[in-house]
Amino acid sequence: MEESDTLEILKQAILLERRGESFYRSVSEKTENTAVRDFFEMMAEEEQKHANSLSEQFKSYCSGKKFLKCDYEDTSDSRIVSKVLTREIKDNISAAGFEAAAISAAISIEEHAVKLYSKSSENTTDTDAKALYDWLARWERGHLNLLLEIDKALREKIWFDNSFWPF
Repeated sequence: MEESDTLEILKQAILLERRGESFYRSVSEKTENTAVRDFFEMMAEEEQKHANSLSEQFKSYCSGKKFLKCDYEDTSDSRIVSKVLTREIKDNISAAGFEAAAISAAISIEEHAVKLYSKSSENTTDTDAKALYDWLARWERGHLNLLLEIDKALREKIWFDNSFWPF
């Protein structure tokens, strides 16, 4: 992978993370329920962590053509799902409301991030870059899975509330 490709990927990634953070913060400011607001604020903080990590990597790569060595923590979604996917959140997001629409938009954001990082990992021969991209892909996949679980719960709720079940 050429240097210009690496820098372009990092620029795209930083921009993607900052857009995600901005989106999540905006949604958190507009929602009235505390649990739902906390969820979107947590997602914004996660995206901010990613942007900060990527900015540090960008600086390092620009100055020395190397990525910083990092000990990438486990980012499995099981740690946050139990904290976030609570009955209160599911009960307080209307399946046809603003927050549900935000969940759908967030799914698209996270899918895009997973694709970017996964593809970048596949296309690089730099082991440090691969480790960074794999870590980010896992983290974003965790976000995506969490959002998909919430979306599924909302769909089931609207089906139940409107007696759409075929039995």
